[in-house]
Amino acid sequence: MRIMPHPLDKATADGHNVDGGLKAIGLTDQRETPSFGANPLDFLSTKLSRLEKELSGGRSHFVESCGLPISTYFSAMKLLWLMENVDAVKDAIKKGYAIFGTIDTWLIWNMTGGVNGGLHVTDVTNASRTMLMNLKTLSCDEDTLKTLGIPAEILPRFNTEVIGEICKGWPIPGIKIAGCLGDLHIAMLGQACKKGEAKSTYDTGPFILLNTGEVPIKSGHGLLTTLSYKLGPQAQTNYALEGSIVIAGAAVQWLRDSLGIIKSASEIEDLAAMVETTGGVYFVPAFNGLFAPWWREDARVVCIGITRFTNKSHIARAVLESMCFQVKDVLDSLNNEKGEFLLRVDGGATANNLLMHIQVMTYPLLLTYES
Repeated sequence: MRIMPHPLDKATADGHNVDGGLKAIGLTDQRETPSFGANPLDFLSTKLSRLEKELSGGRSHFVESCGLPISTYFSAMKLLWLMENVDAVKDAIKKGYAIFGTIDTWLIWNMTGGVNGGLHVTDVTNASRTMLMNLKTLSCDEDTLKTLGIPAEILPRFNTEVIGEICKGWPIPGIKIAGCLGDLHIAMLGQACKKGEAKSTYDTGPFILLNTGEVPIKSGHGLLTTLSYKLGPQAQTNYALEGSIVIAGAAVQWLRDSLGIIKSASEIEDLAAMVETTGGVYFVPAFNGLFAPWWREDARVVCIGITRFTNKSHIARAVLESMCFQVKDVLDSLNNEKGEFLLRVDGGATANNLLMHIQVMTYPLLLTYES
C-alpha cells in the first residue's frame, strides 16, 4: 500500500487523469519467490539429493508434467521445507487454514480483501515455475502433489482472466486487477516476441526465453519448458524454452560491494576497456551454483589464470566475459533445439557497450536493442 501512491503520483504529474481514466491495473513479480523469507539451502540441497535417489526419474522425474528439473530454485522445494520444519505451518495445514503462493498471490490476496475474503489466485506463468502445474492442463498435477505430499487445498487457483477488484483501504478501490504475469514473461510479451523469437534481459541474471508457439517442447539440452503467456481463458497458450542464468549483474555488484574494485556498477565498462583481453583470466560466477544448461547446484565461483601481472581491469573484463559465456551456453542450447532465431535484448546492462560488443564477438547473432 505504501508503494502504490508513487506510480499514481508520477502518472498524475505526467498529465494523466488517474482518478477518472484508470480502468485496470496489472501485476508482475519475481516468479520463484514464495511469500516467506526463509531460504534454508542446506536442507534444500539434502532434500533434493534424497528425492533424486528415491524417484525413478531422478532429477528429471517431473519434467514431463511441469517442464522443470527438481531444483532448489523452484517454489515447491521451499514449500516442502516449510511443511517439514516449521511447526506453525504444520499446525496450520492440519487445521485447514494455511495457504501458500508466490509474491503475486500474496499481493492479490491482500489487495482484494486479505482475511476479509481476499482472492487466493496466481496466474499460469507464475504457477508454471512452482514444479506443481501441469503444462498441458494448466492445473495442479495430482501425481506431483501426491508424490511430494503437498495438499492441493493450500495452493492458489490458477488464473488467466480478470482477477478481481481492489478492495477498500487501498489508494484505488474498485479498480480491476486485469492481468498478472511473471516478470520475464511480461517482458517477453512487451517485446512482442512471436514464435521463433527470443528475449534476453541483462539484469541481476540474464534469462533467455524463446517463444515456441502453441506446443510445449521438451528440451534435450538443459533448457526449461515453460509458458510464454496465455491472454485469457479462451486464448491459445504460448509456450517457451528458457535458459535460466542466476548471476550476471550480480557479479558486478560483488565487485562493487564485496571487493571494492569499482564504486558504481557503471564504472566497470571503463575499467574493463583499459585492457584488450583478460590476460588469460577466466571467471565463473557460480555464487549459487550453475543453472541452465548445466544445473549444477554444487558448482562454486572460480577465478583462474591470475598471474603477477593481473590487475583489476583484467578481472573486470573477465566478469563481463563471464556474462557473455553463460549466455552463449544457453544460446548454443537453443540453437541445437530450434535453429537460428532473432534475439531481442534489454535490461540495464545493455547500456554497457563493451558488454554487448563482447557478446556479439562471443556468439555472432542478430541482436535488436529495446529500451
